[in-house]
Amino acid sequence: MYFLIFLPFVLQTILIGADEYFFHIKRGLPKWERIGHPLDTLTVLSCFLFILLIPFTEEKISLYACLAIFSCIFVTKDEFIHKHHCPASEQWLHALLFINHPILLTLAGCLWPLIHQKNSFAWLDAMLVHSDMIRIFIMAQCAFITLFLLYQIIYWNMIWKNPEKS
Repeated sequence: MYFLIFLPFVLQTILIGADEYFFHIKRGLPKWERIGHPLDTLTVLSCFLFILLIPFTEEKISLYACLAIFSCIFVTKDEFIHKHHCPASEQWLHALLFINHPILLTLAGCLWPLIHQKNSFAWLDAMLVHSDMIRIFIMAQCAFITLFLLYQIIYWNMIWKNPEKS
């Protein structure tokens, strides 16, 4: 049953992939998105790196919460402009991402003590025996997020050619 805690991580990957493949590649990205989307990804990466690299203490929970809340708000920054550039189906997909985003970062925060082999919430204590696997999972998340960030920067800003400028 504990595997369900990883469902939002899988869902995030599927939704981001669908957004990229079905919408971004099809319509292309204007400059504000080619800059803004990597910044969105950077806010998520900062949350994951924080829980991976900073040992868990109760005093640091508020720091993580600030990073997570900032990320949740920051990723919505483009929605005022998206309504002019995106079809309703893409906006719906963004809504799903916005629903999943705080769930994902909250669960990552719940896993944070386990990564550092400390007791967590009572409902997660049974997972403490799997703390090494959870740490590897979060490390893999960091690696995939970093690769996606590099893809966003390199593909959209160095490789992709705007057909309107060709």
